[in-house]
Amino acid sequence: MTAKENAGEGRDSGTAVVALLVGALVWGLIWYPYRVLRDAGIDGIAATAATYAVAFLLGLVFFRRTLAGFRPSWSLFWLALAAAGCNLGYVLATLNGEVMRVLLLFYLAPLWTVLLARLLLGERLNRFGAFVVALSLAGAATMLWHPALGVPVPRDGADWLGLGAGFSFALFNVLSRRTAGVGIEIKSLVAFSGVLLVGVVLLAAGAQPLPAAPPPSAWLLLGLIGGVLVVVNLVVQYGLRRVAANRAIVIMLSEVGFAALASWLLVDEALGLREWAGGAMIVTASLFSARMEGK
Repeated sequence: MTAKENAGEGRDSGTAVVALLVGALVWGLIWYPYRVLRDAGIDGIAATAATYAVAFLLGLVFFRRTLAGFRPSWSLFWLALAAAGCNLGYVLATLNGEVMRVLLLFYLAPLWTVLLARLLLGERLNRFGAFVVALSLAGAATMLWHPALGVPVPRDGADWLGLGAGFSFALFNVLSRRTAGVGIEIKSLVAFSGVLLVGVVLLAAGAQPLPAAPPPSAWLLLGLIGGVLVVVNLVVQYGLRRVAANRAIVIMLSEVGFAALASWLLVDEALGLREWAGGAMIVTASLFSARMEGK
């Protein structure tokens, strides 16, 4: 989900809006092919590492002209780790938990963005930022409320992974702003490589068993997802460069709707009243963060 990095405000256009909607649709559905791969014998870490390996190789081809400007730095190293935490965490969370619950917890990213921007970039917390923090925390507390304990706590590993993925996504965005002089193509390759390398390290450490001999259709799906990751990255960046940042965030929130419909139709998932209430607060906080971005 690295393509969601905020870009500068630019000229709005119908094509750019469609590009952002296509990106939101892909991110809202990307969990499903990973479930298909899991059922074919390629579990989350291996599938994510393989698809991002394809994306990295294709990126080397598409972005080869920009590689001359690549200069390693610690900021790019942390950017790669943030991308790994975001993408691996999101895939693993949606494989093991309820898709909509995971996605809503992921969308606590505006809360983390406000706090990280204050810590790493020295940005002051304005009234919109304070409201985003308060509303996000209220939404999270509502969703994570544990009646038996009387406190809000994640109920399982998928919740923790969803929260961690959202935090990593926010960190990725803040670090991207800190490396504003680096081209988006370089950042994309850094992100792809980060997911790949961390995935390989986790597999080498025995975090998940290596896949046996999946069918040819699974290999085809791995290649297809990798290609989609590169294309959607380019498509969304096209949109972000032409749509004002505050409008782009609102458009990208349609991902929640796409994921809700897909999880209901494809895997018969449905949220309870508390999850809907907390999710509504989280989405509203994201909408207010859009206004904050526009300031």
